[in-house]
Amino acid sequence: MATPKKATSSRRKGLRHAGQTHKLYVTQSATCPNCQEIMRPHAACPVCGYYKGQAAVEIKTKAAKTEEETSEKK
Repeated sequence: MATPKKATSSRRKGLRHAGQTHKLYVTQSATCPNCQEIMRPHAACPVCGYYKGQAAVEIKTKAAKTEEETSEKK
């Protein structure tokens, strides 16, 4: 079997492959029908917690988190 006269080094091969990562990790976005925020498709909205018109996840606000922390410390 023939051998290339100048073999491609691992560094050159890595540089060639590194430039194509933008094609691998392209994400789509959708808008939440409940709050109109941008979210990932087929996932619960990170802002309101709704998925397909139903409450799927309970979202805690910053005020609720601080109240819980203060009540736990007492």
